[in-house]
Amino acid sequence: MKNENILTIGKFFFWLSFTLGNICLFGYLISQNEGFAFYGFMLLIFGSIINLLVVIGLMIYGVIIKSQLNVCMKASSIICINISIAILYYFIGISLIGS
Repeated sequence: MKNENILTIGKFFFWLSFTLGNICLFGYLISQNEGFAFYGFMLLIFGSIINLLVVIGLMIYGVIIKSQLNVCMKASSIICINISIAILYYFIGISLIGS
């Protein structure tokens, strides 16, 4: 696999998770529709699992193909940026639902 393809995988899963998280958060903030909050928390659960599987897959691929390990680490790091964003959104969501 080419370096660009590996980085594209990382960027795709980052932007997918980030965009869906923003839709859920701002959808709830704007409409106060509980469905956005519910699906936001479901996104936290299933998105975390999917992103974790992608990171594990990239790491395994990088270990098997040693020349691609550095690129796989960069792609995994891009995906892992969402962890801090997801934690922030979780606390924002909990504070909004609780009030």
